[in-house]
Amino acid sequence: MTQSLPSPAQPLRIGTRGSPLALWQAHEVRRCLMQAHDLPEAAFQIVVIKVMGDQILDKALKEIGGKGLFTREIEEALLDGGIDIAVHSMKDMPTVQPDGLLLDCYLPREDVRDAFVSPGVASLSDLPQGATVGSSSLRRRAQLRLRRPDLNLVEFRGNVQTRMKKLDDGVAVATFLAMAGLNRLGMAHVARSAIAPEEMLPAVAQGAIGVERRLADDRVAGLLDGIHDGPTGIRLAAERGFLARLDGSCETPIAGLAMIDGDALWLRGEILRPDGSESITGQRRGSVSDAAALGLDLADELLGQAPAGFFDWKA
Repeated sequence: MTQSLPSPAQPLRIGTRGSPLALWQAHEVRRCLMQAHDLPEAAFQIVVIKVMGDQILDKALKEIGGKGLFTREIEEALLDGGIDIAVHSMKDMPTVQPDGLLLDCYLPREDVRDAFVSPGVASLSDLPQGATVGSSSLRRRAQLRLRRPDLNLVEFRGNVQTRMKKLDDGVAVATFLAMAGLNRLGMAHVARSAIAPEEMLPAVAQGAIGVERRLADDRVAGLLDGIHDGPTGIRLAAERGFLARLDGSCETPIAGLAMIDGDALWLRGEILRPDGSESITGQRRGSVSDAAALGLDLADELLGQAPAGFFDWKA
């Protein structure tokens, strides 16, 4: 095994997007691997890959291709051998990987909650009637329309820093970000409040970092096994099973959260009409060993309650 470890002469190449948060995540994966295998920093190389989702910021994701826009170029580099592993925000990941790739390594999950961010308003409930709120998330927009149909919602894409500048420029009076990203960037103070899942259920896999590899690369599989967090993997098996059955994408407002208590798992799920006019919720409790099956079962229940065309946009 020692001979197969990365070294300064043959570093392990870690592929990532180029945003500050994506780079933090790649550096954290490197730190975990260094610690787990007693390796120097020079045994790893961070490779920044430009993805289409980061280059087209003036259109909604549903107009330009959905979740794959944040992963396609990185996965192509992984398949072509240009990188050895890829680091992803799991809430951006499609539920099906390209042939030859596998996602089976997750770091310990961060705070799953959404953050309410505003220069001058303390909380969601304090937003004045008709206030302009920015969000690029179809899930958040549908949840907001359901709770506050009076709000004026505008498209709000870009990394954390870009969105904060938009607030400063007065494009909107408030927006929502993931608490996990703010915590990782040392910007938790930016959040005026964290929104409890009971008020707004988060995106599936929010707060989780995943590491993707080539299916046949046993050397990398052994390296990643040393940093994988089992409980996060179980929670994501339930949530991503739920999402997969619903055929979830950036065009479908879906929320889900799994929690573990000992050997028991509690999964909550929500689907919404894109215009926020209706929400269907449900939950499952069962054994952690049945995590994926619980996700599929809950999805089937919610789909069974949804009328035809539930996810269709209304004119």
